[in-house]
Amino acid sequence: QVQLVESGGGLVQAGGSLRLSCAASGSIFSNNPMGWYRQAPGKQRELVATITSTSWKKYADSVKGRFTISRDNAKNTVDLQMNSLKPEDSAVYYCNTKTVWGADAWGQGTQVTVSS
Repeated sequence: QVQLVESGGGLVQAGGSLRLSCAASGSIFSNNPMGWYRQAPGKQRELVATITSTSWKKYADSVKGRFTISRDNAKNTVDLQMNSLKPEDSAVYYCNTKTVWGADAWGQGTQVTVSS
């Protein structure tokens, strides 16, 4: 069994900041990539950022320069620092990693709302 527990979402004004955190436990490899995805109403879930165990990072073009992903391999946690938030960043944000069997594992999601 795998558990991904997210925290840190909320309501913020445009230009503000939020920090999302995710703690993973269960049948996962600590060296698997971890990442954040988001899904806005009526849209497909999209990759926001991902990070490997060696800290190689990939960002969606829309968040480059504003968001920073980080992880603690020993604690199996991944954070997403979001600065200069825009209304179009509003979505449910999901933490993601792979199980030991290679399947995707998802958190329950945390709502981020950016008001204009």
